[in-house]
Amino acid sequence: MDELITQATTGDERRRGPAVAVLPIGSFEQHGDHLPLITDTVIACLIARRLADDHGLFLLPPITMACSHEHAPMAGTVSISAGTLYAMVNDIWRSLEASGHPGLIIVNGHGGNYVLSNVVQELNVTGPRVALFPVSDDRARARADAELESSSAEDMHGGEFEVSLLLHGAPHLVHEGIERDDHSAPRRPHLLTLGMAGYTTNGIIGQPSLATAAKGKALLDSFSRSARAHLDAIAVR
Repeated sequence: MDELITQATTGDERRRGPAVAVLPIGSFEQHGDHLPLITDTVIACLIARRLADDHGLFLLPPITMACSHEHAPMAGTVSISAGTLYAMVNDIWRSLEASGHPGLIIVNGHGGNYVLSNVVQELNVTGPRVALFPVSDDRARARADAELESSSAEDMHGGEFEVSLLLHGAPHLVHEGIERDDHSAPRRPHLLTLGMAGYTTNGIIGQPSLATAAKGKALLDSFSRSARAHLDAIAVR
């Protein structure tokens, strides 16, 4: 993780003077027996680092625990409340604005962080300054660009998408045996009620056996291209 977390000094940022910051938000939750609990945080950091490098953004350190309550019965999962995550993001943006960084892109690595949509809506009431990334269109475009073989419904957790990103950006975190963890549960109508344990016993919903490092690189390339429209939308340079 060291290479994914900013090591910039205040002098570095003063000289660069970026108007837009990028905040990776992940989770600390089970990803089966062969992926780390920090999987979502690593993925958010991979995307955020790429956006910062390609678009000259102020890279922030990640929020590493978030809203993973659907994984609560599974060993290792730790969550914070939606209200706490809301308050953290709100406070971070207020601090950024006060210090001369009025724009913020939030890179969300965990689908259960639903409250991020609300905080972004509210922070933009007085004008567009905050963007949530990637949104569903960005993900769909990236999946097509990377030629992923599984659908988004099939590939929900610890599958082709996530493992491909790790194989490209942090291959040492993908443990031997992940290719045998494929599990199908494309319909999950009661996920919010039953949680992940209602649909998987091994913690995975998807096909990690389909993942490759080349697909992971293509996903990051696509996300970098898609981010340009979000930067234009928040209208700060």
